[in-house]
Amino acid sequence: MQIKTERLTTEGNSTPDRQAQMTRHLYAHESASIQQLAELTGASIATVRRDLTRLGADGVILRTHGGARIANQSDERLAFDIRAVENAPAKLAVAEAAFALLRPNSTILLDSGTTILQLARMIRLHPLPLTVFTNGLRIALELIDTAQVNLVLLGGDLRRGHLSATGPLTETQLKQLWFDQLYLGAGGIDSQLRVCSVDSLGAQLNAAMIERAEETYLLADASKYGRRATYVVAPLQAATRVVVDDTLSGEWTSRLANSEISLTIAASRPGYETD
Repeated sequence: MQIKTERLTTEGNSTPDRQAQMTRHLYAHESASIQQLAELTGASIATVRRDLTRLGADGVILRTHGGARIANQSDERLAFDIRAVENAPAKLAVAEAAFALLRPNSTILLDSGTTILQLARMIRLHPLPLTVFTNGLRIALELIDTAQVNLVLLGGDLRRGHLSATGPLTETQLKQLWFDQLYLGAGGIDSQLRVCSVDSLGAQLNAAMIERAEETYLLADASKYGRRATYVVAPLQAATRVVVDDTLSGEWTSRLANSEISLTIAASRPGYETD
């Protein structure tokens, strides 16, 4: 089948990547001065102060006199927060392209991944009449007060590193449900065009999600392609459409062109904020 490619354009900035760099540094060193963070990132003092204000509002760091320190929170939550801001411009581009695929008055299932979190933020900013099911705690918190959204949180065993519910209880609930659309992230997409996950429970749950959805949209930025994770979820062809940002290599684009995959390439406009 000829690949169906659609290019979408979005705007964003590199602020999240800079914030991820600062967060990793603070996690490793517990605290740092504003001057140290400015030298680390190559940003101005004013920019670092703005970034720290944003990170403080999210509960990731605590401001100190002349600097910041990592917030007193679990390693699992911090690990999720760091992943959430890595490759954020690409994730935002993918999420905005995925938002265009939403249909008002439909019932959707949102996975717990960090790219899906960006999609949830898009829904919060631009509400649609939707029934949203999710197993992700951060996804649910993002949408909890969103107008027009009927939110349902799936229960189960807490997968702390992903702030999500998994296991037999979650899968039992899925068997009683049917979704118009599933928006799914990926730990990786290996050389055999298989969607992979870093743990067995997550892979098993993702596979069950695909079985319960009329349409599956895989949201994964280009960094996930060629990345192997231990547990296979499904072949990439199981997705109704794959959404990726425009940094996907020509080699991978050619590979997808030779497979029965519908592809949306979300293009990021130049001019991201760097300082």
